[in-house]
Amino acid sequence: MDEKTTDPAEIVIIGAGPGGYAAAFLAADLGLDVTLIDPNKNPGGVCLYRGCIPSKALLNASRLIREADAAGEMGIAFTKPKIDIHKLRSWKNGVVTKLTDGLGRLGNQRKIDYIRGKAKFKGNHILDVHTVENGTRELSFQHAVIATGSQSAELSGVDHGSPYILDSEAALELEDIPKKLLIVGGGYIGLELGTVYASLGSKITLVEITSGLLPGVDRDLVRVLRKPLDRLFETIALNTSVQDLKILKNGIKATLKGLDAEATQKRFDKVLVAVGRRPDTKDLGLEVAGISVNSKGIIKVDSQCRTTADNIFAIGDVAGEPMLAHKASHQGRVAVEVIAGRKSAFEPIAIPAVVFTDPEIAWAGLTEARAKEMGIEFQTVRFPWAASGRAMTIGRTDGLTKLLLEKQTERVIGVGIVGPHAGEMIAEGVLAIEMAANTTDLKLTVHPHPTLTETVQEAAELFSGTATHYFSPNKAGHRNP
Repeated sequence: MDEKTTDPAEIVIIGAGPGGYAAAFLAADLGLDVTLIDPNKNPGGVCLYRGCIPSKALLNASRLIREADAAGEMGIAFTKPKIDIHKLRSWKNGVVTKLTDGLGRLGNQRKIDYIRGKAKFKGNHILDVHTVENGTRELSFQHAVIATGSQSAELSGVDHGSPYILDSEAALELEDIPKKLLIVGGGYIGLELGTVYASLGSKITLVEITSGLLPGVDRDLVRVLRKPLDRLFETIALNTSVQDLKILKNGIKATLKGLDAEATQKRFDKVLVAVGRRPDTKDLGLEVAGISVNSKGIIKVDSQCRTTADNIFAIGDVAGEPMLAHKASHQGRVAVEVIAGRKSAFEPIAIPAVVFTDPEIAWAGLTEARAKEMGIEFQTVRFPWAASGRAMTIGRTDGLTKLLLEKQTERVIGVGIVGPHAGEMIAEGVLAIEMAANTTDLKLTVHPHPTLTETVQEAAELFSGTATHYFSPNKAGHRNP
């Protein structure tokens, strides 16, 4: 029989992902007594253990393979790489271990009470924590922050327990390299993991139920990415759904149905289901604590990340879209500042998003579709990387830098970049949007040469009149005062 102890806690944080541990560390730095609860050995959550970090490690490995192959154009020839999947997996796991162990040390230095287990509310001031050692601790708390993240969404009627059907977390384990891999879903998870497995040797068939990859992203950015994906993947089937998945002795037979087309059956070694994520809010006892959720399981919060229970906050994926680690971290800091009595609110104008494919796509602020929905009059300017000296030196002139501008004020309301290192470049766009910068601010900001970041400056110059390295007849002779 489990022994139960009751302990008081000033602030309890449930979930130690990027939102949870950021909140816990700040709370400790502000002098609060902090208890952090998570099933993993150290802080990190899905992002570090089974998401953002391992996927980017594998994407880096796949990038090296493709760059070695492309080096032939420069007169540098490499032999075909020999992939040691066991060593690659070990290296990826080593990256994860170093980061999570480091977070564990940071938590210890801050004297945070870290409990390995799962928590469930018994009221709005009390929790049961089922620890990994099978014991149960009862905690009374003044404030709580829910940061339990999300889980992979599943396809109805599919045996997700089969070893032939993977979710994103299973795919990142890299147990083997299937010869034929079906990916269901053309969002960022499907494209990133498809890039990894294709680079390692899998023949990829990707199906997406909508009419385009990365739904919600501006089409001009996606078009740049689509060309290399067509070369990398064996098949990309849009407007296509999975009608049935039948498990065989040595793989899966998939029935695929395209728009106005007959259903076809194909055999695959494995299937990766990448149809999105859902908030991990089940079995938390939210109703007992007086916490409201919507039909999708998302916890309702206000601008201070406060739930319908005044002393309980929710951050990150459980609080809704966008489900991004950096959003969770910022919300975590806001929640703790509010708990500590400071004036704080989560009211960003722009939250950047990055798809770490090759090329990368990054955007912040409004997309064209969103601006139209809001009735905002806007103008766009696009600077092609074919006019960038730096892009030419790295053999990547297929990129594009795009500014979305409010028509009357020329204020930057959206930025989109597609090309290598777009994820590193987008921060300037976020700052421009947050600071209400206009094209004049961007074009007068001196950028280093030769760099890809110059394309932001030249896009602003192109809108205002002419860009040094690009001639547009439509812009020539036009100068804004």
